[in-house]
Amino acid sequence: MESFFNIFAWTMATPVPYSAFHIFISITGLFLAAAGAFLVSSRLPCSRVLFFAGLFLAVTEVLKQGFLYYIQGQRHFDWWYFPFQLCSIPMYLCLLYPFVSSRLQNVFRTFMEDFGLLGGIMALAEPTGFLTSYWFLTLHGFIWHFILVFLGLFSFFDRKKHGHNKSAAAFHQLMPLFLFCCIIATGINIWAGPEGNADMFYISPYYPSLQPVFHQAALIIGIIPGNLLYLAAACLGAYIIHRFLIFVSSS
Repeated sequence: MESFFNIFAWTMATPVPYSAFHIFISITGLFLAAAGAFLVSSRLPCSRVLFFAGLFLAVTEVLKQGFLYYIQGQRHFDWWYFPFQLCSIPMYLCLLYPFVSSRLQNVFRTFMEDFGLLGGIMALAEPTGFLTSYWFLTLHGFIWHFILVFLGLFSFFDRKKHGHNKSAAAFHQLMPLFLFCCIIATGINIWAGPEGNADMFYISPYYPSLQPVFHQAALIIGIIPGNLLYLAAACLGAYIIHRFLIFVSSS
């Protein structure tokens, strides 16, 4: 297995945020994600697109985990990379999508439109977490978040195609899923312990959030209040996107 993952171990100079590389690949990827979402939404059924997107994300995540374990981690597992960040959730939702009720499908799609778009855009705006010295990991990070943007926009365009406009109430119906994911993330963080380096959803109870601004806030008001502030800000950001999409769909 180590020999297999060595095939992907091409090194690079770690890209700098807001460098020409970052700006070029981000603009190109966002354009392709938006154009692809618009074109595919008029040609393929939603269930098939979401499931196969989830399958693609899952396969690439398995490859990433193998690479991290055998190459970067030298056969040591790092809980920091466990796949349960906010940007990981659409992968699970896409895989489950064909097998749940229509009510849950609507919730899943709202999550991808609101929190998925938020996570994809914010990660591309501040990409430090996936800019590495390996081409494979860096490109994986960019492609993953381009797909999040694609999924959110695809779901939105598909709704418009079928005349199903977003409603304000849909965001409130989404919150139990978000809170459920937060509980799981907290459980993983606690189970891994203070030495495990797990920071799912960036709400570890053991050390301040590493997210810009919220790290400084946690140093001032405390870790738990800082985590709650971060989650509240994430909800606010998702709600702004939700309202913006309602405005666009009604215009």
